[in-house]
Amino acid sequence: MQPTATVLVYSDDSNTREQVRLASGRRPAPDVPQVEFLECATPEAVLRELAKGGIDVCVLDGEAVPMGGMGVCRQIKDEVFNCPPVLLLMGRPQDAWLATWSRADAAVTLPVDPVEFAAALAAQLRRKRLLSA
Repeated sequence: MQPTATVLVYSDDSNTREQVRLASGRRPAPDVPQVEFLECATPEAVLRELAKGGIDVCVLDGEAVPMGGMGVCRQIKDEVFNCPPVLLLMGRPQDAWLATWSRADAAVTLPVDPVEFAAALAAQLRRKRLLSA
């Protein structure tokens, strides 16, 4: 198992980024690597970091401004070769159909529930490990 996994977190709200870090902790599950967070507050920063490579999972805030995580997700799924799995943060459970439209690999609702989020992030880290094998 790799020593760490890099998780890109996109939100214009620093409180949302903090919720993600705190909910995940250092390791979201015993069978996945420890996580390091790379925070982005703009869609341009997300694209720049993805172009550099080395991202294992993206966590995108569907409520971000000026471009929500759903739009960013759809864009990176179209434009980024071997796009990492995407975990989308949604404002309402009724937005699940939009998460499907955006081609997110998983979605959880805001505010971040630590148990639900850690389980979803761990599942995406496992998925990334399987895709890389």
